[in-house]
Order: sequence, then C-alpha cells, then structure tokens
Amino acid sequence: METMGIEDICNYLEISSTIGTAGQPTADQFAEIAAAGYEVVVNLALSDSTNALSQERELVEGRGMIYIHIPVVWEDPSEADLAAFFAAMDRYSGRRVFVHCVLNYRVSIFVMLYRVLQLGQDVEAAWQSVRQIWEPNDIWLRFADGAVERREVGAEN
Repeated sequence: METMGIEDICNYLEISSTIGTAGQPTADQFAEIAAAGYEVVVNLALSDSTNALSQERELVEGRGMIYIHIPVVWEDPSEADLAAFFAAMDRYSGRRVFVHCVLNYRVSIFVMLYRVLQLGQDVEAAWQSVRQIWEPNDIWLRFADGAVERREVGAEN
C-alpha cells in the first residue's frame, strides 16, 4: 500500500512554517495533518459543502488538534467571517495552523488577507499564493479588494 503524504491533500499549499492550506481532507488525511505537526485546524467550508465530513470535529480533536469552524458562504463572504478568521489566526499565532475549505479557494483569499492586513506582508507575494491555487472570480476579487480598501480608509481616519 502506497503511503499518502500531506502534499496529497487537494490543493495543499504550505504558506509558511506555521500556516498550511488545502481543500477538504479525507478522514484518513487528518492523520497526515497531525503527523505534520499541525496543532489547529480551521475549516471555512459549510457543513453541507461537497465532501464535507459530518464527523470532522471528532476526527480533528481525536488526534489532539484544536478544531475551529467558520462557515463562509461561497457566494457571500462577509466582513464578520473575515474578522472571526483573523481572531482565530491571531489567537493561535505561532502555532501550526492548517486552514481548509472545499478546494482552497475561500481559504487562499482569507489567508492572503490575513498575511497582508494582519501580518503586514507584501501584497504581491500574498497574491502569488492565491494564484497558485486559482484565479478568483468577481465575488472574491471584490471581497478581497474591499477588505483592503476598508483597512486603508480606516488607517487614514
């Protein structure tokens, strides 16, 4: 039997030594996530998304990891979703955090915004990570641009 690694998870992308992103892992792949040293799993998919695992919390916590579910509606990502995500990422800053959704599309935008708005990283470098996964549609481009613009306007006031 061939051994599966974390890189076999759908659209897996390691952003840094503390942040990894991907699409929906299978039940068995949570063992790989834990073995890779991740301590926290953040799920941005809806409970009824494609390939969602009804027992995901139990699978994650059963492997000694912390589970956070922030369901983000694909067609309507919100500032509240982003704020909850930033709070979770800030809370576990310095720990290895694995963030996933269905295909790593939502996650790629949320993590890009976290890197730019919370960590002060370069916008172009952060966007390169997004483009390794997909070309965002209009909904997600507007959401990302709007979040950056709101932060810039807030900084001016």
